[in-house]
Amino acid sequence: MLELGDYQLRQRDYLLRISQAITAQLDLQTVLSLVVEYAVEIVAGNYGFIALYESSGKTLRIAVAQGIAPEQYPAFDPLLRTLADPDASRDARSRVLWETAEELRLPLRQMVSLPLLIRGRPIGFIVVFRAAVNVAFTMADRSLIETFATQAAVAVQNARLYQAAVQEQQRLNAIIEQSADGVMILDSRWRITTFNRAMEHLTGWPREEAIGRPCAEVLGIRDDRDRNICLVACPLQRRPPVPNPTVEGRITTRDGRERYISSRYSPTYAPDGAFMGAIANVRDITARKLEEQQQATFISVISHELKTPVAIIKGYASTLRRPDADWDRATLQEGLAVIEEEADRLDTLIGNLLDVSRLQAGALPLQLGAVDLPALATRVVQGIAATASDAFEFQIRFPPHMPPVHADEERLRMVLANLLSNAVKYSPDGGIVRVGGWVEDNQAIVYVSDQGIGIAPEDQARIFERFYRVDNTLGRQTQGAGLGLYLARAIVEAHGGQLRVESQPGRGSRFIFTLPLERRRLPDETRTLEPQESATGSSSETG
Repeated sequence: MLELGDYQLRQRDYLLRISQAITAQLDLQTVLSLVVEYAVEIVAGNYGFIALYESSGKTLRIAVAQGIAPEQYPAFDPLLRTLADPDASRDARSRVLWETAEELRLPLRQMVSLPLLIRGRPIGFIVVFRAAVNVAFTMADRSLIETFATQAAVAVQNARLYQAAVQEQQRLNAIIEQSADGVMILDSRWRITTFNRAMEHLTGWPREEAIGRPCAEVLGIRDDRDRNICLVACPLQRRPPVPNPTVEGRITTRDGRERYISSRYSPTYAPDGAFMGAIANVRDITARKLEEQQQATFISVISHELKTPVAIIKGYASTLRRPDADWDRATLQEGLAVIEEEADRLDTLIGNLLDVSRLQAGALPLQLGAVDLPALATRVVQGIAATASDAFEFQIRFPPHMPPVHADEERLRMVLANLLSNAVKYSPDGGIVRVGGWVEDNQAIVYVSDQGIGIAPEDQARIFERFYRVDNTLGRQTQGAGLGLYLARAIVEAHGGQLRVESQPGRGSRFIFTLPLERRRLPDETRTLEPQESATGSSSETG
């Protein structure tokens, strides 16, 4: 046995080591292993364990042990049940201890156990065994074990609090990372400390490069005057502070894209009003802004498109009904023809607007049937050619015995009329306008081509958007609300086909779309013609 002085010195040394271990680390298993190891050694025990209650608060399970192998833990379950039962007698625990010792063939002849208490509530037990029968546990031993129990309880509480904090941090990090909106967290110096995946995609900045940089450098929101709002009017520097300030503007991404964003901040301030940091929720509002711009353009264009025919109709009607004039029949016919033409323009415009409304509601009605495509194209070309200048040559190119398509004839006429009228409008110097098609893979391939000004690559992806008009001099001079190609594509897609464009600036354009055939053709009827191939007798010239 240790002398009293040595014993007390070792006791203080063990308690100091455990305190240092608890302070130095928050790994529960490591600290509990130290506690049970020192507890067994300081009271000259042979075996020991620390058991903790499971989350239910009813069942004890061994967390760590000294001198007992993990595979032996289940044998102690009956003993653990007696420890958890406040009504279990000392004799009952002694009997269960003897049975456990017999089962494991371990000399567990004496036992001392104390609960681990946190605010008076037991969270587990520390248990030490001796193999000798002639040296009983003293009150001093029990007091010492109680000290270790207190240390173990503190270790458990700290580790659990730390684990809960880590889990909560991981949960919050997962929520931030999986957020559909961009999320970044700023410190008191407006530097980025958290930058989620959506922010990487939105700004083009890799996370590792963005973290640590000022928000004004990474986000750099600009206003209509091209000023960096983050530098000249930071919403987090307003006095008095504004709760959850929001700012909207443009950003240029790292890879050169222009985006519109809305950034909403949740700042934190110290009691003295000092800024401590903020969470920013950043949302891409580019689509909304473009929609607003298109709506504004639409209103402007529609106003012009409506006012022009109305003004002409009113002007001619007012002139023809003047009481002081006696118009001859030719003049009356000419004026009435203009009124009728402008009324037709209004009717077409209103019809297009109604079709747009039906498309947005998901209800574009189709009257499907067999359509003779060459005959329909001929009629549409004749109508367009009648009003075109002599600088145009119109050609119709379809193979002989072109099978009918399964389509709505009136809607298909609208598609061809739109494409052909565009070919004329955007060919100021005239040239050849072709409409033709061929059969391929049991579907009809139809095209309309011209030799006009062409379409820039950056505009080709957007010309099928509603209200979109190419921003060039000729585009601004021509009439239209930017609905024709939008409706044309929608009609083609409603038939199960696709509409696309091939174009080079200055070399004309070719619009190609597909349509389903009315029926499957027999093998001897199949013939594929390339777009530029001319079929004998299939070309006509008007205009």
